[in-house]
Amino acid sequence: MTETEKKIGHEFKDKRLLKTALTHSSYANENHTKNNERLEFLGDSVLSVIISDYIFKKMQKVDEGDLSRFRATLVCEASLAEVAKKIHLSELVFLGRGEDMTGGRKRPSVISDAFEAVLGAIYLDAGIETARAWLLNLMTDRIELVLSGGLYSDYKTVLQEWVQRDGKSAVTYSTIKETGAEHIRRFTVQVEINGEPQATASGHSKKDAEQKAAKILLERLKK
Repeated sequence: MTETEKKIGHEFKDKRLLKTALTHSSYANENHTKNNERLEFLGDSVLSVIISDYIFKKMQKVDEGDLSRFRATLVCEASLAEVAKKIHLSELVFLGRGEDMTGGRKRPSVISDAFEAVLGAIYLDAGIETARAWLLNLMTDRIELVLSGGLYSDYKTVLQEWVQRDGKSAVTYSTIKETGAEHIRRFTVQVEINGEPQATASGHSKKDAEQKAAKILLERLKK
């Protein structure tokens, strides 16, 4: 078992899968080898199935909207990058010189993509149950924290990541109404995608209203 496999926590029958899972496109371009993007694509689906199955069984009385919110919080870029620290993944990824010099190892998008690629590689190497055991070993404490409400859900961040996955660009927020006296001010905020109004919500601060509007839009998009 190699040192890399020890850190990751899985001994690969096919070592090539591990090498590919850790290979960022910048390194692949410089060295004319495979990158991890296909494995990331597969791992993303495996991740969604495992997390969905776990929270579906765990939260028997929770409706589809809240299940979607829990899942979005758990599988977002920031969450996966945080979990990846447990296996020191940022140290293991193969990056091109330019990507490495400009801080690629600290970039959540790079690390979360590599995490999904490793999960996809484990799935191919040893099957869904091994992939499930590996993932839940790393994520169960975080899952329980999210399900208990102990981890704040940043709906604005989740919405931004969701929109970018669909190839759209900008999420913006605008205050369309302010009511009430100074000490009981209420703000109504509109969230827009590429300048097109999508949802509105009100709150006692602009930040609160923005989070509520993002939540409403997320739930609508997921349906």
